Amino acid sequence: MTLPPLSTPSPTASRCPVDHHALAGAAAALAPNGCPISARAAAFNPFEPAYMQAPGDYLRWAREEEPVFWSPELGYWVVTRYEDVKAVFRDNILFSPSVALEKITPASPEVLQILQGYGFAMNRTMVNEDEPDHMARRRLLMDAFLPERLITLEPMVRQLARQTMDRFIDKGRADLVAEMFYEIPLTIALKFLGVPDEGAEQLRQFAVAHTLNTWGRPTPAEQIEIAHNVGRFWQTAQRILDTMRAQPDGEGWMYETIRQHIAHPDVVPESYLRSMMMAILAAAHETTSNATANAFLTLLSHRKAWDDICANPALIPNAVEECLRVAGSIIAWRRVATADAVVGGMSIPKGSKLLLVQASANFDPRHFENPEEVDVYRESAVEHMTFGYGAHQCMGKNIGRLQMRVFIEEFVRRLPHMRLVEGQHIDYLSNTSFRGPSELWVQWDPARNPERLASSPSAATPATFTIGPPAKEGITRTVVLQAREPEGDGQWRLVFASPDGAPLPAWSAGAHVDLVAGGYRRKYSLCGRPEDRHTLQVVVQREAAGRGGSRHFCDALALPVGSTLQLAGPKNMFRLDETAQRYVLIAAGIGITPMLAMADRLKALGKPYTLHYAGRARAQMALLARLQQDHAAHLHLYIKAEGQRMDLPALLAHITPQDRVYACGPSRLLDELEALATAWPEGVLHYEHFSGEGAALDPAKEHAFVAELRDSNLQVHVPPDRTLLQALQAAGVDVPCDCNEGLCGTCEVAVIDGEVDHRDKVLTHSERAAGKRMLACCSRAVGGRVVLAL
Repeated sequence: MTLPPLSTPSPTASRCPVDHHALAGAAAALAPNGCPISARAAAFNPFEPAYMQAPGDYLRWAREEEPVFWSPELGYWVVTRYEDVKAVFRDNILFSPSVALEKITPASPEVLQILQGYGFAMNRTMVNEDEPDHMARRRLLMDAFLPERLITLEPMVRQLARQTMDRFIDKGRADLVAEMFYEIPLTIALKFLGVPDEGAEQLRQFAVAHTLNTWGRPTPAEQIEIAHNVGRFWQTAQRILDTMRAQPDGEGWMYETIRQHIAHPDVVPESYLRSMMMAILAAAHETTSNATANAFLTLLSHRKAWDDICANPALIPNAVEECLRVAGSIIAWRRVATADAVVGGMSIPKGSKLLLVQASANFDPRHFENPEEVDVYRESAVEHMTFGYGAHQCMGKNIGRLQMRVFIEEFVRRLPHMRLVEGQHIDYLSNTSFRGPSELWVQWDPARNPERLASSPSAATPATFTIGPPAKEGITRTVVLQAREPEGDGQWRLVFASPDGAPLPAWSAGAHVDLVAGGYRRKYSLCGRPEDRHTLQVVVQREAAGRGGSRHFCDALALPVGSTLQLAGPKNMFRLDETAQRYVLIAAGIGITPMLAMADRLKALGKPYTLHYAGRARAQMALLARLQQDHAAHLHLYIKAEGQRMDLPALLAHITPQDRVYACGPSRLLDELEALATAWPEGVLHYEHFSGEGAALDPAKEHAFVAELRDSNLQVHVPPDRTLLQALQAAGVDVPCDCNEGLCGTCEVAVIDGEVDHRDKVLTHSERAAGKRMLACCSRAVGGRVVLAL
């Protein structure tokens, strides 16, 4: 955990975090805030092929050196890091979505005249309207996107997938975009909207024109042709709408929108109907088509990932999320600052436009471990920014997830031996925001099709199919317990390896894994050597009076060496800030495990650090031998049996803003540190609890309450035997969570009204007293109601 800043920096008080003079020279052009423009920022061009081929890699330099920069090519501030992109999405008042559909290449007078000739009158839609209009409309039009409504589409998607595959399964070669991934999402979109299924090829041409017109950089000659196609698209959309309005009792989301217009013309005006009709005809299918093609390209390009889901189809829901992270179809979105603001330490003047590059945020190593790897076991994959975040998060996200999951399930079942055609060049439509291959050729040997063999695959639908993000219980990899070594009284170091000897995921200091075996799931910090990619190591303290998990993992009879078990992660919620000048590491008891990893990393970096380790007796202090071997010059021991005590006020008497203090241990240690930190500069103290004591749900002692979701206009009942998190997820609300014990902070939600019974180990005393946030996995309402900004 990190203590919050003591104050929020104002735009005038902030300064540019990058030395632009060193990068660009004193004669460089200036950004709107007066900051010099670096050479790499000046060269940024999202319309060159390298951006579309790999947008995350294209902006690697920016994430590392200049996370928020001014692009003179676009006239936009470009935002590249995860937390900055998320922060802008979260505040849709300070950062208005009104420019989301604005032409990024200004239209010429001739283009405007052409569009006027078609009666083109595109106005506000769901994605580019401000509050309070946006949420008022969204509340009226959300019902069709609820999980219980969307699940009815699954049989249709599966039937279409099977019928379409029947057409080419014996041919041995196919362009999946042309033969499947465009057609089915369009059919499903039209069905969902209630629009007649006709003119598919013309709608495809119109969608391309709409993308280029809004997010592309066409030549003046191309703009003329595109303007005519956009005009014809507008007229086609209006004819469809007028036909539907003549008989408004049909089925589909657009019919529901028409009926809401009739009932609430002030909330859903005619201008909205006409603009939304055109926008939704493109958006409802194009993003899913592209995302599906991107997913298959990703999985087939990373054969181990494809083989893993073929061997274990339960991983497919999470594979969808990982593909959306690595290669989502929405790669950048836009906002405009309504007042002076600060993003990533950079002053953003009022009226500035921002390009939020989600595809870059999804590769930010500050949030995702090993972001360059395609890992279908990545538990945090669902935290990608591809769908956006906050009040404007994509309404159709679960329709896309549903179709992608069904497509992958059917191909895994019927064509697991499918491969990419070698040597093909993957082309993308040049634009800032939407990405998908124009063709995707695959091939296979029809003689190896499982349905031709004796062991023909079942045509049955998977036993369970749920709408929404994947359940984390299914996101685990199999490992073998390679060794169990004693680490002091009642403590054991467990060494895990892959059953086939394959490398395990890389990890960073502070990361943890979940061990799953014998009905137990427990989190443990990694403490091996990060350069060793073939093993993962943790230390478990056997708690005789605990809940049974530690006993199971420590006892040779319950889990003998050579046993297989499941492992989730690594994931890092306790990340080391490597930019400080000096570090103080503090551990007590088993809290030494993440501190050892941090000491290893600081030693490798050549950073000054001290490591202070307290324990009852030497025999009870884990990892002591390695600490003395590798960190003797930096190590200070405080052993109670030898009359030594850690004096925190004296130890930390001269903390400066350039220092970082990291700690892990029992609550009494962390409480004392938190009290001392009230006098320290912001951002100095970071700590992690290793126990979620007090967070467990006891239905016999709980009461029911109602969570009012202000942004979604929903009332969610939370019974005594369910956590708020479980109730929200059951209602189709995406709230991520890692620990379910109030330890990680992933499931934090904003509180508008109502007193909270805080049970987490994340929020500070002042944050709890403010009553503006709560952890959904463990905390509850004191009374019968709490109002949340969801």
